Amino acid sequence: MDYDVKDIGLAKEGANKIEWAGEDMLVLEGIRNDFSRTKPFKGRAVGACLHVTSETANLMVALKSGGADVFLCASNPLSTQDDVAASLVKDYGISVFAIKGEDSETYYKHINSVLDNKPQVSMDDGADLISTVHSSRKELIGKIIGGTEETTTGVVRLKIMEKKGVLQYPIIAVNEAKTKHFFDNRYGTGQSTIDGIMRATNTLLSGKKFVVIGYGWCGKGVAMRARGMGASVIVLEVDPFKAIEAKMDGFDVMHATEAARIGDIFLSVTGNLNVIGEDILKQCKDNAIVANSGHFDAEIDLNYLKKNCKSVKKVRPFVEQYEMKDGKRVNVLAEGRLVNLGAAEGHPASVMDMSFANQALSAKYIFENSKKLEKKVYTVPEEIDKKIAELKLKSMGITIDKLTPEQEEYLNSWEMGT
Repeated sequence: MDYDVKDIGLAKEGANKIEWAGEDMLVLEGIRNDFSRTKPFKGRAVGACLHVTSETANLMVALKSGGADVFLCASNPLSTQDDVAASLVKDYGISVFAIKGEDSETYYKHINSVLDNKPQVSMDDGADLISTVHSSRKELIGKIIGGTEETTTGVVRLKIMEKKGVLQYPIIAVNEAKTKHFFDNRYGTGQSTIDGIMRATNTLLSGKKFVVIGYGWCGKGVAMRARGMGASVIVLEVDPFKAIEAKMDGFDVMHATEAARIGDIFLSVTGNLNVIGEDILKQCKDNAIVANSGHFDAEIDLNYLKKNCKSVKKVRPFVEQYEMKDGKRVNVLAEGRLVNLGAAEGHPASVMDMSFANQALSAKYIFENSKKLEKKVYTVPEEIDKKIAELKLKSMGITIDKLTPEQEEYLNSWEMGT
């Protein structure tokens, strides 16, 4: 079996992590048990470019239980848990190509290692796998029958590809599922981002001015959790509707140049380029902390910092301090990459349970319906989304009410009036 991990000797520690996460992923466990019986992926290959964490490991094991040949690489150079990667190889026979801290050349080498195995379905978190197929591995087009995409940034890229007519196979946007973005993006990103910032800096959030840039579902989650830790939260937005929403949710909303002068911590969650750019970095206070929880490391303008600093030093394991020419210090967390995965462990297993249940069932849906799917970006079928919500409630020991026949009739008629 081909693989490339840091140290296969770390497998025992990784196995414990995988098992621990699995205890909180009961929906995926039920799906895995069903896959073990029905073998929906027998004789088929799945190539995945996802964060190599203990939660992802449980998804990979579920796919393998369903008969799939599984090949996994990292979707971020800093997100890999090396012990988990080792365990997947040694204990589960899954080919993994991922090493925490790998450079860009190795990162793309690992993506190509996955693609060398000619997967029929791709799984992405950020669309790097499918982008590579469309740019430099075009010989695989026609062999891949469909794919899934986990995150907002990737879905945006893929919808642009569809709009421009260059998308060559169907994609199911797992991120658009209600059981994904309502929960994973808000509660998962909210908690894990705060976790990453605190692990990296050990700073006290209470009393700090915490600037959240972007008020999508991820931004909402971070703002909510930062306020819960006692921070005074400021939201920056370009969308007037989201700006109003943030204000009515009780947060201060202002222009970037105004926030730059008073903020202590700046966190970007937009999926866009140079969001923490010159207008903030030039005016921010001495010893300001800047971090990113958007997918790629492009949200902080590191080029500006490098060009305008006197020196850079590593002051803590995940903190690089730039001393600017005017003597001011700017602290960048996790090299500007995803702070929740670079400096912490990513989302809790219980919320990834729903996200990866969507991945597993969407992959099954692709294999069963590929001949009917066009070269478009699809949302997760509603019946799958609803089923996952029902299974999650059941796993939590929660029962909910149902409409009576009379109530259903009332909602589906106009004759009954008021």
